[in-house]
Amino acid sequence: MSNLIVVNNPRDWPLAIPGVTVVPARAYLTDPAYGSDQIVKVFNLCKSYRYQTLGYYVSLLAEARGHKPLPRANTIEDLQSQNMVRLLTEGLDDLIQKSLATIKSDTFELDIYFGHSAASRHDQLSRQLFNLLQAPLLRVDFIRRDHHWRIRNVRPIAASDIPPQHQEFAVQATTEYFMGRRLRARKLAPRYNLAILHDPDNPEPASNAKALQKFEKAAQSLGMHVEFITKADYGRLNEFDALFIRDTTFVNHYTHRFSRRADAEGLVVIDDPDSILKCNNKVYLAEMLARHRIPAPKTLLVHRDNVNQIIPTLGLPCVLKQPDSSFSIGVVKVESEQELPAKVNGLLDKSELIVAQEFLPTEFDWRVGILDRRPLFVAKYFMVPGHWQIIQHGDQKHEFVEGKTEALSVGEAPDRVVKMALRAAKLIGDGFYGVDIKQVGKRLYVIEINDNPNVDAGNEDSVLKDALYREVMGVFLKRIEARKRGASK
Repeated sequence: MSNLIVVNNPRDWPLAIPGVTVVPARAYLTDPAYGSDQIVKVFNLCKSYRYQTLGYYVSLLAEARGHKPLPRANTIEDLQSQNMVRLLTEGLDDLIQKSLATIKSDTFELDIYFGHSAASRHDQLSRQLFNLLQAPLLRVDFIRRDHHWRIRNVRPIAASDIPPQHQEFAVQATTEYFMGRRLRARKLAPRYNLAILHDPDNPEPASNAKALQKFEKAAQSLGMHVEFITKADYGRLNEFDALFIRDTTFVNHYTHRFSRRADAEGLVVIDDPDSILKCNNKVYLAEMLARHRIPAPKTLLVHRDNVNQIIPTLGLPCVLKQPDSSFSIGVVKVESEQELPAKVNGLLDKSELIVAQEFLPTEFDWRVGILDRRPLFVAKYFMVPGHWQIIQHGDQKHEFVEGKTEALSVGEAPDRVVKMALRAAKLIGDGFYGVDIKQVGKRLYVIEINDNPNVDAGNEDSVLKDALYREVMGVFLKRIEARKRGASK
């Protein structure tokens, strides 16, 4: 037994699908037979998910039994909060306007059956809402105000709520969903399945196309199947054993939502949501490094009431950083007292706190790649000629120049650089980190700790070659097997 559809009354769902068993909710909750570890997926189609109803307990006890319910208990809670629904769906505004553009009325109701709509023109929107909200059957109410469509309400619906004119379509959508899962399962014959999240349109990805191919080849050599997924595949995470994020991570971003979801589903995920949260905020990093007395450039956490302390504390020139800056974006250099107010205010308009640091000019920054608390690679990232950063952005969007990268073996790098990087990364966790260190004379300064560090073919892998990719995939394999052993005890 691998898949269950749970309903209040089996007569509400008169559909026979090979490999899928329809059971009453009360039986699922009380019959010991349904506590089996062999049950993989529980599709909760009960009439109500309200707190302490049968539907609520089906999802809650499914999680307690190690099954994978759809929807999950926390999804049920999320759907009760319209603020949370708005947060989850905030990236769909353009798609909503496009999908509903021809609707004449100022209200619209969309029923979604396993990611599909009976009206094919709404199929893309239905798929995205299903992926984000993760309930098998959904009803979404839209309202148009000032010529702009908004989601007014989202609620899961029971099988008995399917309108008669949609029942045949709902049967077809459900059958396709389960048959598709079985076809994918047959294709994914290797022991474990690894999803690599990437954005083909990102001009500055964490790994270039050749590196992604090398990760795939390394995983296959260890008996893992790799599938490259994008942000449209949020609803498929539970098909995999692990998630490797190779897109630029941010907190208020789909990469963090993927990481959180994968972690909640029990996948091995690199990088984990906690690492993304910590590494993406330079205010946090500055406070953490200071607390643990790890050398860093002289730093001031700036707010609107202490701007006048920047120059006395740090001198000029100095560097201002947005807390979530990355790839040299959101980082500005201040040369004079006259330009300071405008640059500070521009950053404080986006965040209550920003980071100001003394300017330490160097020819290059050390980058130590660390995975599983072990050094993996070392590189020198050189500044762009005539510029003070390793990346110089142009006036046009996606226009940039990078300084050269020179890879070294871990043994070639100064021992104290590697030790400082390990000490700093340990404060974050055991994920995959790139620790940037400046060397000024004999003194070393940790600049930042990055989750999701770059691994590009021809740069960071210049010393280890294919062995670098096997090392990363080996950590995934070790963690997946450890998690499987733990789950079977």
